[in-house]
Amino acid sequence: MNMFVAKFGDIVKGILTGFDRIVFKGSILPLMHPEGAMRFFRSQGVLNKDFKSWAMGQTAEVVGAAERCARKHCGEGIIPICSSKVRKEDLAHTRQRRLGIESGLIGVYSAVESCFSYRARYSAQAGHPVLARDWMKCKHLYFYFDHPQYGFMNVRLQTWFPYHVQICMNGREWLRRGLERRGADFVARGNKFVHVGDYPLAQRLLDRQLDTRWEPLLDRFAAGVFPAKQAIVGPRLSYYWTLWQSEWATDFIFGSRRDIVPIMDSLLRHAFMTGTAERVLRYMDRPLKMDGTPRADNHDEVTSRLLDFGDGARVRHWVNQNSAKLYTELNILRGETTINNPAMFRAPRHVQGQSPEDPKRLLPLRKGVADTALRAQISGQINDRLLDNLASAQCETPVRELLDKVVRPRVKQGRRVRALDPTGKDRALLQALGAPELCVSGLCNKTLREKLRGKPGYEMTEKQLSAKISRQLRLLRDHGLIRKLGRQKKYALTKKGQELAAALCAMLTASTKQLMEFAA
Repeated sequence: MNMFVAKFGDIVKGILTGFDRIVFKGSILPLMHPEGAMRFFRSQGVLNKDFKSWAMGQTAEVVGAAERCARKHCGEGIIPICSSKVRKEDLAHTRQRRLGIESGLIGVYSAVESCFSYRARYSAQAGHPVLARDWMKCKHLYFYFDHPQYGFMNVRLQTWFPYHVQICMNGREWLRRGLERRGADFVARGNKFVHVGDYPLAQRLLDRQLDTRWEPLLDRFAAGVFPAKQAIVGPRLSYYWTLWQSEWATDFIFGSRRDIVPIMDSLLRHAFMTGTAERVLRYMDRPLKMDGTPRADNHDEVTSRLLDFGDGARVRHWVNQNSAKLYTELNILRGETTINNPAMFRAPRHVQGQSPEDPKRLLPLRKGVADTALRAQISGQINDRLLDNLASAQCETPVRELLDKVVRPRVKQGRRVRALDPTGKDRALLQALGAPELCVSGLCNKTLREKLRGKPGYEMTEKQLSAKISRQLRLLRDHGLIRKLGRQKKYALTKKGQELAAALCAMLTASTKQLMEFAA
């Protein structure tokens, strides 16, 4: 992000970075596997064959409590939704505006949706019915609030055993309520702030969200919508909370949308140039060969367009269920990282039960709320790389000067480093560096192998290819194009590397006529 701020900081009014949408899921772990569920029912004196009738009775209690709560606080009972195409959030917003609800419970909606539960099935081995995991459909209740502290949010309760809970909050709504309590001047449109009178105050409020003790907060919300929990499953069983999905957004607020248009135009062209047919097919989950090229029986037609949506535009890159995107809306340019699969990232942390004095180890990021701050840190780094990649597309340095830095041999620590050949044997390597999805996943030997496998100069065994990529990573580091990430076997592009990759991609994509026009 430093490159972006240096490039456009003089026309940016303010910067806000923090959580946007965050979705938590709560599960009662002892009830998440058949053996634990059957132990629970034995303790309650319920036979496995009676599971369905027992669950139906408890579901009636859960729905009845929600009905009474809705009538008490909203004046209307549970509102059923019969179609999956209806957005419950839109219904809640409409009801809030119509009734003028400023704070509290807005409404309770019900929908029949898929869920995980159990069925009783006869086991010949055991000689009696046992519980088996199964997917089914049951009634889910959606409680929509405009909370006095956390803003517009909702809680989803599965009314059938084992009673999963999902809590959806929004960091920007949380910020809105914090600014209101302090009497700060701001203008918000949905989950975006087009103006804030005190940006340092707003950023401090966003930063404080990371200090939240999530477990007690989420337990309170769950108890509010599921008051019968203690009577049904007992006080000793509690929810284990995971951060199922997180969106970390970095907003650059400009004076007007006119300031963003030239920046987004360059971004779209840069995305168009790096969006090869193979990459688009991979985004769409279409079949490809091992070397990344389309299969012979693939007849998909790939069409790329540069679009101006009138009030904004968007570029998005997906990697292993995680994504990074850049888009504009009103006078805001937003970089946003969405993490659904945190295990692809590694972070220094202690293992469970380890002493705080022991050294931290580099381990996969977990979904549990204990790693929320680490997830925010990694998401922020992805946003920074994405925005710096955009800034490199705005580089005004002549391509000649960028190439002069790498096309000559150099000496590093008494060792000769060969020159790079950007249009010859190193062309595929340098083009691979410009792949936008590397802003999400980072750069390593494996990702480069996947991109270069089978290309000219890379037709070799997997072991030979891995060794060659290792030598080339060393070469790129010696030329200052990549830097190693701390305590990881991953790399990130330096400013020099980003500018060279963007320039090479633009040069190889443009026609001679376009190059002559740009040079004139």
